[in-house]
Amino acid sequence: MSTRQDLFVGLDIGTAKVAAVVVEPGLDCMTALGLGASACEGLRKGVVVDMEATVQAITSAVREAELSAGCEIHTVHASIGGNHVKGFNSHGVVALKGAEIDAADVERVSEAAQAVPLPQDQDILHVLTQEFVVDGQDGIKDPVGMSGVRLESRVHIVTTSIAPAQNAMKCCQRSGLHVADLTLGALASAEAVVTPEERELGVAVLDIGAGTSGMVAFEAGAVKHTVVLPVGGNHVSSDLSAGLRTPFRDAEQIKLRYGTALASAVAGDEELEVAMVGGRESRTFPRRVLAEIIGPRFEEIFTLARLQLERVGLEQVLASGVVLTGGGVLVPGVPDLAERVFGLPARIGMPVGFDGVEEVLSGPSYAAVLGLTRRGVDSSDSLSGIVEGGHVIARMGRRMVGWFRDFV
Repeated sequence: MSTRQDLFVGLDIGTAKVAAVVVEPGLDCMTALGLGASACEGLRKGVVVDMEATVQAITSAVREAELSAGCEIHTVHASIGGNHVKGFNSHGVVALKGAEIDAADVERVSEAAQAVPLPQDQDILHVLTQEFVVDGQDGIKDPVGMSGVRLESRVHIVTTSIAPAQNAMKCCQRSGLHVADLTLGALASAEAVVTPEERELGVAVLDIGAGTSGMVAFEAGAVKHTVVLPVGGNHVSSDLSAGLRTPFRDAEQIKLRYGTALASAVAGDEELEVAMVGGRESRTFPRRVLAEIIGPRFEEIFTLARLQLERVGLEQVLASGVVLTGGGVLVPGVPDLAERVFGLPARIGMPVGFDGVEEVLSGPSYAAVLGLTRRGVDSSDSLSGIVEGGHVIARMGRRMVGWFRDFV
């Protein structure tokens, strides 16, 4: 197999599975060349708890992707999750020294916006510019070349606990991989499933994974809020396992094959046979029981997400509604229930702008891993640092190297 420098690899390290995808960038779309996926038992709620199991899952997924794409993989753009990830808005101001704003002024004001106190165990993962303000004029996307005496920057900062980031990078390194950057999983999913028009109008992306659910909210094209909720699809399966007294793996299959989030969608006489734990004789349950177990847990997830939007005052500005993605949204009835809870339009988010995508890749379960490749391409092309610039990414890379050196 050959090594190619023009390919980008996304590595989504999730609670239920690790996925790797190889893409080739193009003018109008990106072409997926290879996919690998492996079940993972080394994470809990997005955080590594068993390094050996995680390394095995990463190695297996990457090898499968290498074989299907016919290339060697050495560098990846990886995801990070877990409710240790926090997001907040910040503001920086600098006085201008020259006649025109240049890239150095943009870097200075961005540094000023990042000069916020953080706990010792936290470090900055992303600095996402919302807008610039020049002499009181707001809504500016790129101030370079403009004149003024005062430059302000409004940004959204995402932080991560250092130890989970170190552990994720350590697992990749043990698998023979270099991590080009780490990206919040929900932010990567948003890259794959929402359009620029939706971001301008206002949209929330809710990525329901196995262990956690991440949400990113956009207004006027910029990220205004991020949060990771400590509940996900595995909690639905656990509820089914306990309620039906069936093994967890059987409950997961029942959820996907027969489950629904709306009891009203089930005929009263529908029944199904369920295997019992401990080898006991199987029992028959009305299918409506599944909905009565599944629905409340999804309603809890949506309610927690809605309360987050209300807390930051965004629930009234999301004209594009809510986009649902991640493996947890595959249960029928989930979009309808989301519309009821949020009071907003809701749809399932499918990856857009990718060619040569296998049928499995075209669904919401692989939105994050495809979005990681798009962020990788964008970061390699970005030089100005206005959205998340080259200087920020370079510094993040140096910081991650520092984390790794401290860890080993």
